[in-house]
Amino acid sequence: MRILVTGGSGLLGSTLVLEMKKRGHDVIATFRSPADGRAYMDLSDINSIERCIINSKPDCIVHTAAITNVDYCELHPEEAMRINGYATGAIAKYASRVGAHLVYISTDYVFSGAKGLYREDDGTDPVNVYGKSKLLGEEEVRRNIHDFAIARASVIFGPRPASGKENFALWTINQLRQSRNVKVVFDQFVSPTLSSNLAEMLCEICERNLTGLFHLSGATRIDRYSFAVRIAETFGLDKNLIQPVSSSEMSWVAKRPRDSSLDVSKASDVLKLKPLSLGEALKRLYSELRTDSNA
Repeated sequence: MRILVTGGSGLLGSTLVLEMKKRGHDVIATFRSPADGRAYMDLSDINSIERCIINSKPDCIVHTAAITNVDYCELHPEEAMRINGYATGAIAKYASRVGAHLVYISTDYVFSGAKGLYREDDGTDPVNVYGKSKLLGEEEVRRNIHDFAIARASVIFGPRPASGKENFALWTINQLRQSRNVKVVFDQFVSPTLSSNLAEMLCEICERNLTGLFHLSGATRIDRYSFAVRIAETFGLDKNLIQPVSSSEMSWVAKRPRDSSLDVSKASDVLKLKPLSLGEALKRLYSELRTDSNA
């Protein structure tokens, strides 16, 4: 199968490329700047999107690229809507034109956070620009293509930095290894998602040509402070350095949903490769980090 993955330098995109190549697929990863041997796609340029998809002629497109900095989106709403929303519509349009199956990566932030453990059929009501822009992306997908899957994830973490930034788990590990005190909110609940587990599930969706809406987060609902403590315990680090704070004490620009955790019952029933519990995911992360350090 020929698969086009947008956002090849991101954590999920780079993990997905490795997993798909391991499975023997012909994979093309896109990047924001032209370089030898790279597929170029600028999400701010519709012509760039068209050329990349028409020239690649993929069987499946997995669209992971996005502006994911929540506060940046809040400060730059037009750009967020253009890149996360309308550019996704363009990708859907050209995917339909070449007959490709589109898998769009969305987020738990499409929900208000009022209740948590959201199911696929729950109503959406984002509280910040990032969530609104990703929800616009979902709407654009539905409007422009019939053969699609939308996969929502939550707090994606993995063994390596990507696109010049650390994910929450790596940041926590590195701070604690340097004996630094860290402040983590205790009143925001999420469903942490290991990048390699998510990549496996996305591969299965592509290979089986599954359509519809899927929650593909990790299987555990947990607050961020407790998540940080579990990381410290798994890696033998000093959890006493982790200080619980309330969201009101954080200098965030954008509002965060209080409980955007996801119910993964559908994915657990439909997929052969299931969402991992947090304990299983952290054990795998420990192994992945050891493998990377020995490479």
